Amino acid sequence: MNASGLAPIGAVLTLPPQPSGDGPARHAQLDALLPPITRALAESATALDRDARFPFDNFALLHRHGLIAEVVPRAAGGGGGGLTVARHVIGAIAKGESATALVLTMTYLQHRSLVRESTRWPEAQRRTVFESAVRDGALINALRVEPDLGTPARGGLPSTIARRTETGWRLSGRKLYCTGIPALRWLSVWARTDEAEPRVGVFLVPRPVGPEHSPDRPGIRVVQNWDHLGLRASASHEVILEDIDLPFGNAVDIRPPNEWAPAGIGQRDNDAHIEQQAWMSVLLGTLYDAVARAGVDWLVTFLNTRVPGNLGAPLATVPRIQETVGEIAALLHVNQRLLDAAAQAADAGEPDDDIASGALKFTVTGNAIRALELALQLSGNHGLSRNNPLERYHRDVLCSRIHTPQNDTILSAAGRQTLAAFRESA
Repeated sequence: MNASGLAPIGAVLTLPPQPSGDGPARHAQLDALLPPITRALAESATALDRDARFPFDNFALLHRHGLIAEVVPRAAGGGGGGLTVARHVIGAIAKGESATALVLTMTYLQHRSLVRESTRWPEAQRRTVFESAVRDGALINALRVEPDLGTPARGGLPSTIARRTETGWRLSGRKLYCTGIPALRWLSVWARTDEAEPRVGVFLVPRPVGPEHSPDRPGIRVVQNWDHLGLRASASHEVILEDIDLPFGNAVDIRPPNEWAPAGIGQRDNDAHIEQQAWMSVLLGTLYDAVARAGVDWLVTFLNTRVPGNLGAPLATVPRIQETVGEIAALLHVNQRLLDAAAQAADAGEPDDDIASGALKFTVTGNAIRALELALQLSGNHGLSRNNPLERYHRDVLCSRIHTPQNDTILSAAGRQTLAAFRESA
């Protein structure tokens, strides 16, 4: 270990035996491990954002400490963590560097979907994905959004097509917002077949290790066009898939369209979907809540050390400022209660339903945005300067609105349910 308590670059990590599940021993282990990782990630966050440069070194660090495979079952060599542990990890990483946390969140969500007994993925493909995460720190993400289709969450058939061959499938298409693409080992691609009655679903595309930091592979062309307001280091570029040959087994979950609900929900897998939605809402909520907390940490330091000449005392002594900081604290307190409760419920086998998960995302991300808006009001020009991190935190947290489900979908579903309940009781 170096002075920061982290394994040095190039070190071969031997992890101590990990306590099972989400027990106190595992949390104590993470309490010791994560703070220096947060600090290490924060050191390069400004440069990564400025250059829109993917954080390869961050993922090497996380892999050396076994965190990429945290959700992989213990039987497959992973940590076996549930949502409470995953939330613990994502929060600490997001407080240091948000794009790293987003890419890891997507990998955790994919791993979790493969843990459930209801998964339709063949055992061989599941095992290979898990083993690569444990051995190599391999990342996986879903490629779903398309130029014409938009997000599948709003319905429609994908233009990405898998054509049947004698040995399997040949896949071609174009995907947008492929978060983490420079480092993804596995692409979980949403596509349709060319059959007379098309099936729709997930095709697993392996992305063999190539030249270091080179995004392209045979059949996979990355259009490096990600130039975003926030999460600039996530490298969420466009990807063109060109005649990729896959074995039959890599059509890991394809079904007739009528077995997929308009929102991309497997109607016959509703319980699995509800748990996945709970995981997604909690982890994304945790990520953006952590970004807001990082901004508030900066604000508190600023207010306690900034002494205007006309005041002769720190800004933190001004009652109006104390009241606004109290409002920020209240928003983040609500977030913590909601996220902790939802994570614990999911781990107990009682995840929130779709409406509640959507309400959690809407509330938590809205609170995070509002907290940083208030922080900017208090900090003035200092908070908007690129010499300070608050403006970056604010840009990053605005990205929370884009993730599925988006606010209009969340509120419309909640409104329909509420109005229907009135009619049923009338």
